[in-house]
Amino acid sequence: MAQIDWTALTVFIVLFGFITWLGFMAARWKRGDLDLLHEWGLGGRRFGTVITWFLVGGDLYTAYTFIAVPALAFGAGAVAFFAMPYTIISYPILFVVFPRLWNVAHKHGYITVGDFVRGRFSNRWLALAVTITGIVATMPYIALQLIGLQVVIAGMGVYGTGWVGDLPLIIAFVILAAFTYSSGLRAPAAIAIVKDVLIYITAFTAVVVIPIELGGYDKVFAAVPPAKLLLAVPAAGGWGSYGAYATLALGSAMALFLYPHSITGILSASSGHAVRRNAALLPAYSLMLGLLAIVGFMAIAAGVDKLPEFKIGFDAFKNNFAVPALFIHAFPSWFVGVAFAAVGIGALVPAAIMSIAAANLYTRNIYREFIRPDCSAAAEAQVAKWVSLVVKFGALVFIIFVPTQYAIFLQLLGGVWIIQTFPSVALGLYTRWFDDWALLLGWAVGTGLGTWMAVSVNFAAIYPVSIYGFNLPGYTALYTVVLNLVIAVVFTPIFRAIRGTAARLDETVPADYHA
Repeated sequence: MAQIDWTALTVFIVLFGFITWLGFMAARWKRGDLDLLHEWGLGGRRFGTVITWFLVGGDLYTAYTFIAVPALAFGAGAVAFFAMPYTIISYPILFVVFPRLWNVAHKHGYITVGDFVRGRFSNRWLALAVTITGIVATMPYIALQLIGLQVVIAGMGVYGTGWVGDLPLIIAFVILAAFTYSSGLRAPAAIAIVKDVLIYITAFTAVVVIPIELGGYDKVFAAVPPAKLLLAVPAAGGWGSYGAYATLALGSAMALFLYPHSITGILSASSGHAVRRNAALLPAYSLMLGLLAIVGFMAIAAGVDKLPEFKIGFDAFKNNFAVPALFIHAFPSWFVGVAFAAVGIGALVPAAIMSIAAANLYTRNIYREFIRPDCSAAAEAQVAKWVSLVVKFGALVFIIFVPTQYAIFLQLLGGVWIIQTFPSVALGLYTRWFDDWALLLGWAVGTGLGTWMAVSVNFAAIYPVSIYGFNLPGYTALYTVVLNLVIAVVFTPIFRAIRGTAARLDETVPADYHA
């Protein structure tokens, strides 16, 4: 145990205590029967534009985002700014595609995307594939939230080996598990408001105060090595870093709202119009994301790798400790407590939504579909509550006993996996042309090949493709989902010819996709 910053820790604990109280009190907010899954797991679908904005924003802009984006700018430079075009591309997708999902889910009582795929394509195995993909892709995401929490706890001097180091993390997640169990999605929705206010205060204070201390933005950018200010110019015969940057942004945008926690936030909205309004308002978070990336450059200008504050967490967290070290160096202890509380709460909000989303998927599309089709509504909700605890416990065990790097590897794989549901979900919202077994085959090939490609390059996001001597390095997830789609297109007429032309049952009709 190092020297503890008691002022920062006290502020942190007070704010943490407040959101704990808020999480339990949220059960009384927008009252509903929490023994029903749509009330516990979707907040009764009653969140308006403002609450949905905080909920979806709190879901997507996590503690790990707050730590990792500036850390990437600090370590790798300009490539970190791919996060801005990626989110900007994703919001038109949200605006156009996902109100259709809300409309059809509302009309048929769908709670998960697995419900939609089951109803649309009448294939329980395709729905199971989408469900398992969602759960497996979400689990490492939950674990990554713990990294952000670990980093800020260590920054206040509370760290060590064994149970001494892990105890604060365990306490935080016991609290998380308790208020999520009791309040369901209402808890992270309420807490997200506090979290986002603190994040915005921290981000805007940082981009004003720290540059003043460093002598202005001109000195900040002058201190950044030229190689980190711009992407490397591609060599002849390839698109090099430009293609990697573009495909990473596009592929990430396609995958973002396929994650179960994103869909849970969308389906909790009160209407499809609320989803569209959020697509128009959420780019405000992209502004914040750009500011956070610039904080990474400020860390370079401040020379945090030479500061004693950086050495506290270097061995355990490496570049992820750059921003905490910068804040410790630049701000008084009380504001460090505020900033670190923002990050800590930013871990709990998405972790809660992710665990609820995974529980909804398991309960609706595995337990009810394959284990107990006749379970009551109350039993269904109870199973989801218990599964949410198991999911959080699994993530906690993973981060305590497995090296952090493996969680990052699995999260990168999660992006490759979740995008393979794009043809079934996003395209399925527009057409029933695809054969369900062709979609399942495309999913299997995309998932298997994407996993192999990622492992073969040591879990790097970019895979070096070369065609007739022309180098096309690009995001593995994007390349494999294109192959997935090609297989679905090619095999749809083949499977129809084999099985006959009889149409498979579709629970939905075109009018269901419109308000």
